[in-house]
Amino acid sequence: MPKRHILLPGLLSSLLLLGACSSPSSTPAAGSAPAASAPVPAATAPAAAASAPVAATSAAAPAAPASAPAAAATTAAVKPPVAPPADTGRWVEGKNFFRIEPAQPTDDPSKVVVTEVFSFACPACNHFEPIMDKIASSMPSYAKVEYLPASFRPDEDWPVFQRAYYAAQALGVDARSHDAMFAAVWKSGELAVDNLVTGTPKSNPPTLDDIARFYARYGVKPADFVATANSFAVNSRMKRADQTIQAMGVTGTPTIVVDGKYRLDVASAGGYPQTIELVRWLVQREGAKLGSGH
Repeated sequence: MPKRHILLPGLLSSLLLLGACSSPSSTPAAGSAPAASAPVPAATAPAAAASAPVAATSAAAPAAPASAPAAAATTAAVKPPVAPPADTGRWVEGKNFFRIEPAQPTDDPSKVVVTEVFSFACPACNHFEPIMDKIASSMPSYAKVEYLPASFRPDEDWPVFQRAYYAAQALGVDARSHDAMFAAVWKSGELAVDNLVTGTPKSNPPTLDDIARFYARYGVKPADFVATANSFAVNSRMKRADQTIQAMGVTGTPTIVVDGKYRLDVASAGGYPQTIELVRWLVQREGAKLGSGH
């Protein structure tokens, strides 16, 4: 059985500073930061047979009548919202951040989308949460932050938290309950997977019913939450999330993906402050391409 994360008092900060939660059973994705750079060894998520399918189809426009005069093809120039950042050589592709091939489409081409791949049950994600809050609060108007829950540690109950996240999102309570969910898992322990004192696995990990009672504080009836969590729509979102995470080459959490093109983590960036700086730098670089089919 895979070893669980044992969190002993006094060691949390040092063990998780550059650590990542991941599946211990597969090989690192190409372009990942060397495992030796992080105090907590970062293993990889299970390899899947195929990448997420990305369909790009469009209906053909009807042909113009033969008698219609030809219109001049003009394209209005769109000024990018920001100039590109200075490239001082500090941030190196292939070392500090890694190109995603092929780039994955985002849900909002008009903005630079910053995505955190995470799990509420991941101790490194819990430790990273204040840093992610700083990143989110510092994003310019041309950027947006999204969250992509991972499920590749079923031994630590990650799939149930992935399901809960998408149910909360469907019910419109994900944003205002996000930080509180981390607190319920890692501070109060009401939704903890491990005993927070001993670090040993709990004999009865949290269920959907337990999580539904948590979301009742946000005005969601437990029965409605469970029904939504088990719906076809949520099942589809979970499957698509797993495919997207695989296509992005993400093998551990937390991982940051900028505009579906670049991924990085705390280890590759060099620390928490550097992670914030690197994300901002990449966001500005992609922001300078907005309006040009970036």
